Amino acid sequence: LEAGARLGYAASGVLHLVLAWLTLQLTFGGNGGQADQSGALRELALNPVGAVLLWVLLAGFVLLGLWQVTEVFARPAKQKLKPAAKAVVYVVLAVTTVSVLYGTSTNSNQQTANITATAMSYPAGIWAVGVVGIVVIGVGVFHVVKAVRKGFLKDLAERPPRWVVRIAQAGYVAKGVALGAVGALFVIAAITHDPKKAGGLDAGLRSLLAVPAGVVILAAVAVGLACYGVYSFAR
Repeated sequence: LEAGARLGYAASGVLHLVLAWLTLQLTFGGNGGQADQSGALRELALNPVGAVLLWVLLAGFVLLGLWQVTEVFARPAKQKLKPAAKAVVYVVLAVTTVSVLYGTSTNSNQQTANITATAMSYPAGIWAVGVVGIVVIGVGVFHVVKAVRKGFLKDLAERPPRWVVRIAQAGYVAKGVALGAVGALFVIAAITHDPKKAGGLDAGLRSLLAVPAGVVILAAVAVGLACYGVYSFAR
């Protein structure tokens, strides 16, 4: 099980490195692939050994998810939420990988907009979309705080070398900024009553180009995502 979890972290490293490359392409004005998890997996599928690599990543995500499930049972009641949430994340990654392997993956931005539109059609749905956006922004802020306070060290069995700490900090800040951008889109969608304003990670990253110095910020996020990928290997 421990070996499987290690494979899972390596799979996460590969995913973030490809995601960083797709994000960097956006800074140069290229359309490239979709800058999110499904886009990164589809990019890997284009590799001559892509299918084999995707099966390896699938195994890694499933085994790392299983590791998190064991953490749910092993930890005290107050500490069960975090591994449970991580288990869900890795299950979603595994499902996404399967959809890419069988060619059934869809555009996540359109899918998010459709789900948002459905949610808004219900009573108080607009408020629910706004709350989701605020929660996602909060998770983004949590990532940045975790980077500044080096809270990720609590997840490790031993203190890593200084260079690992530094790249981990850069990685968590980048993920925090990206999540903040995604959350902002949901809030804007709720305020404007326009579900098309909502989007996934790809839409969130592209939205950064509209802010002052957006190209620089997006380039920094791309570097940070690459740092998180390297940190995943070190972990």
